[in-house]
Amino acid sequence: MISEINESLKPLTNQLLNHSLYQKINTPEQLQIFMEHHVFAVWDFMSLLTSLQEILTKTTNPWLPVGDPETRYLINEIVLAEETDINKQGKRQSHFEMYLDAMDAAGASRAKVEELLMQVTHGTDIFLVIATSKLPVSIKQFLKHTFEVVYSREPHKIASAFTFGREGLIPEMFSSIIGKVQNNFPEDDLSQFKYYFDRHIELDGDEHGPMAFKMVEDLCGNDARKWEEVKETAKTSLQSRLELWNGIEAEIEATTAATST
Repeated sequence: MISEINESLKPLTNQLLNHSLYQKINTPEQLQIFMEHHVFAVWDFMSLLTSLQEILTKTTNPWLPVGDPETRYLINEIVLAEETDINKQGKRQSHFEMYLDAMDAAGASRAKVEELLMQVTHGTDIFLVIATSKLPVSIKQFLKHTFEVVYSREPHKIASAFTFGREGLIPEMFSSIIGKVQNNFPEDDLSQFKYYFDRHIELDGDEHGPMAFKMVEDLCGNDARKWEEVKETAKTSLQSRLELWNGIEAEIEATTAATST
């Protein structure tokens, strides 16, 4: 079923891997726009991951062994890597924090994502935060889709968005981005940005991706309804990413046109 779903998703994955956005990140200002949008996908990924951790492992007391040990290992290992990886300076840091540092190095603004996080820390309902924010529509729909999946509390759906929409896609997609973008910038200017991408390519491609597909198989078993919902969630996750990419491209084009007139 995994190969069948991947085959059905090829039209969407090909659009993402070959998106014209990557050809349009040619100046520092264009890279800043990309990062100021993409950082929200870096952030909300952790909610997909930790929602799986809450459901598929035991994170409350008293502790008991639950579920499949291989799945527990996968989830806990990815949380460990995402929250406390080694950054470019050799210190422990989450990937989200690494990305914020890369934004600083590139001159990108943290203002929009920090405003969202401030609202979240106040305990405001996430859907209300998204709806009332001044974020671009493409970011709003992306976040809304993620948290609709998270709050479904259905592990096979969350695992689908996590696996097909993130872990299984990221190595190849990030390689496409870096391959197109890095030729336009001096190595020093792009080093932290590239380090973040390289870590994901390495971690997801070597171990996390294959294990995530195994997790989906274990969660669905022989349940045809679950497999169909996995396929639909995978499709909407990729469509949501594509809309995010389209939104970034549209803003780059609009900004470029405005500065050239």
